[in-house]
Order: sequence, then structure tokens, then C-alpha cells
Amino acid sequence: MQLFSDYANYDGLGLAELVRTRQVHPSEVLDAAWDTIEKLNPRINAIVASMRSIAERDIRLGLPDGPFKGVPIALKDEYLFYSGFPCDFSSRLGEGTTAPYDSTLIQRYRAAGLLITAKSNLPEFGASVTTEPVAKGACNNPWDLGHTSGGSSGGSAAAVASGMVPVAYANDGAGSIRIPASCTGCFGLKPTRGRTPTGPVDGEYWNGLVVQHAIARTVRDSAALLDASDGWEPGSSHAAPGKTGPYLKDVSTPPGRLRIAVSTISPAGTMVDPSCIEAAQKAARLCRDLGHEVEEDAPNYSGQELASHIANLLAIHLAHGIDQLAAATGRTASASIIESAHFNLSEYGRSLPATTLLAALEYFGSLARQVAPFFQRYDLWLTPTLGAPPVKHGVITANDPDWRRYIERYFAFIPFTPLANAAGLPSMTLPLHHDSSGLPIGIMFTGRFGAEDTLFRLAGQIEQATPWIGRKPPVSAWNP
Repeated sequence: MQLFSDYANYDGLGLAELVRTRQVHPSEVLDAAWDTIEKLNPRINAIVASMRSIAERDIRLGLPDGPFKGVPIALKDEYLFYSGFPCDFSSRLGEGTTAPYDSTLIQRYRAAGLLITAKSNLPEFGASVTTEPVAKGACNNPWDLGHTSGGSSGGSAAAVASGMVPVAYANDGAGSIRIPASCTGCFGLKPTRGRTPTGPVDGEYWNGLVVQHAIARTVRDSAALLDASDGWEPGSSHAAPGKTGPYLKDVSTPPGRLRIAVSTISPAGTMVDPSCIEAAQKAARLCRDLGHEVEEDAPNYSGQELASHIANLLAIHLAHGIDQLAAATGRTASASIIESAHFNLSEYGRSLPATTLLAALEYFGSLARQVAPFFQRYDLWLTPTLGAPPVKHGVITANDPDWRRYIERYFAFIPFTPLANAAGLPSMTLPLHHDSSGLPIGIMFTGRFGAEDTLFRLAGQIEQATPWIGRKPPVSAWNP
């Protein structure tokens, strides 16, 4: 078969089935992936480093018979270490940084049979909601190259949306799986805090706000990958509740009649674009048509207060992370090699007293308890994923010398996503809408702690009712 013509038409599990039944060899799949990357990446800039030789070596040595045997995956270039391979954090300061071990998640990915194929683009330090790093160049949205693919997992999302790879590792500290998935028309689920491992060396990222998983085109790929990667590891300070069965099975399990609250009002009082409001309202009607009980309601909390605490946490962690990278590389951290908003924000972080960090952490704990009764009354909270469609390049940039303006635009773009991170809740975005110019608009469902099964069941039902897999970006493997 001419695999390049067919490669992008399969999701990860579909490719693995071809490998399992020996219709194709993993090396053919890898060749098709790289053929696609080489054709598309010059226009999109989603992939920033090749790991092809590693994948080829793994094929020669023999792949485990896991659920994703022979399936290419791209790795966002932060937090996830492959022994001896550079992990730059998309920064000039961190260029060439390596670790002498494989992250636990890498070990689980390899046990699942995945081919570690490439590194994907992200903003400097993974600290922005767009992907426009000076070190690597902007990642373009395959739906419109002049617009953002979102952040911070923008390269992963663009690689999946364009058909370069069926799945890509991503992480989410204030929306960084859901933001780019929404911007590029992909499925993105942020798991419950403690669901996926951060070891074997690192404890937790952003004091537990960052959770690791992936961006995918299909719900079943996301579910199967979480089955392969979830689970507590010794030394973890957080452990999500145990699941009742495989998430992959949940995708085809009817969710029953769910009670869903819907809101389109920004918790921070910022403006929400009419196209995002329309998208959420259409999703609410769809849920009613599917037999669910839907009513207008929202958890009672201040989005402005939450954004303020997350901004302080970001500033403090930027300062600390910059110090760590400077020590690891021997480089001097300065405004000449760190993007303006990030450098100035880190300097603000250095000026904050320790009590500011403690206040943020205490607030997050109190917020989780504050919103918990809401998620006992409702199974899910439905909102737009973002406050606006994907913005043009340069609208939200870490090169802005005014870090306060940068932060204001940052949180105006993501009024709905941070709650799930602060409270540790699972949350997903589904690609159910496009605005009048054709840009994707994601719809977000947030659930109670540990309830990924509910999210996957509803996502599977919606995917079957309104399949999005047929929608192809103008710049993609389907439109080369």
C-alpha cells in the first residue's frame, strides 16, 4: 500500500492495528510520519528536533506488544526527559540541557510500543498561551498560518491537527493542553491531579497545577494513552482516585443522563467573543438532544482572584526555573537571552516574599473546597474553552516589555481553563465549532475530581453524534 496517502487517515490505535496484523511495518509508519513532517513543517514549524534515529533503533531492537506498537508520538520539549537527549524548554538559556535518565512517562510510553519520533515546539519555558518563542520561531496554526496554534503545547497540537503524528505529549498548568487543542481543532484532556507520573526525579510541577497527558485527534486515542500512562508511582505526593475500568472502554459506554451546568460568562468579568458563546450554546443544545439535563449555572469564585494568584505563582516559578537552567548550562540569565515579558515577570517574582507563594497555595486549596459542592450537584460544567478564537501572531507575546499588559491579555484569552488546574479537576476540550473565518472553537467540559470516566463517556457519545474527524485544516496531510 502507498502508506503516505493513507497514514494520516488512521488514528494511533488504527495504525497500531495495521502493525499488529502485519499489514504495515513500524518502519513504514515512521517513514510516512517523517515524509509528512518534512512536507508540512516548513510552513507550520510544529517540530523543532528529530528523534527519528531513536525510533529507528527501537524498531531494530524490537518494540513491545503494547496498544500503540509502531505509532509515532511527538514530545513537547519540556519536563519530559529522554536520557541524554536535549530538552531546551524552548529557550536560549536552556539550549542543550539534558538529563541522565528517562522520565517515568517516557518509560510508560515505550512500554506501550510508541515510537519516540520528534520534539514539538512550545513557548519559552512553556510559560505562555501562544507559541512564539524566539529560540525556535512561531508555530503556525494549520487552519490559518497567521494565527496562533495556542500554548503552551502549541507544537504538539499543530503536529496532531495537521496529520504529522496522531498523538503528541502535552502538559497543562493553566490550560496548556486545552488551549492549543481548542485553537487547532483537536481533542485535549487534562487529567485529574496525580493521575499521571512526573518521576522518577521530579516531584511536581507548579506545585501540582501542571498535569501531563496528550493531544489527540480521536477520543479513543486519548483514552487508550491515559490507560497506558496513568497510575501512582512511589514518591508521588498526589494520587488520583483509582479508575473503575479501562478508559478506552468508557469511550463506547453510554454516559447515562448527566446533569450539566452551562455558562458563557467569564469568571473574571472579561469579554467573551460571540463566536465562543455561540459554540457553547450549540453544545448545550446538543447535550439536551442527547438526553442530558442542562441548565445555566456556574461555580461561585472570582476568576480575577484566581488569575492574580496564578500570575504570582508563574512569576515565582519563572525566577526559580531560570536559576535552575542557568546553573545547569553555566549561562548567565539576562534580558539579552530571555524574552522581555518573561524576564521582567521573573524579576517581579524575585521581589515577592515567601508569603505570596504560601497565600497562592492556600488559596488553591480553599478554592478546591469552595467549588466541590457545585461538582456534587452537577456532573459537568460546560463552557467555551477560550475567551476568543485563535489570536493572530503578536497579539499575546512574551516579547512584550510590559509584563502586566502581557499577563492581562494572557488571562483574558483563558478565563475558563485555570479553575481545573487550581482545583485539580479533570477537564477536556472538544472541537465542535468553527467561527465565520473557519478557525476552530473548542468547547470545554470540566468534571469532578477523579471523574475522567464521565468525561470520556460523554466525549465518545458526542464524537459519535457529531464526528469531527472529517474536518481537515487547509495546511495538512490531507491538503498538502
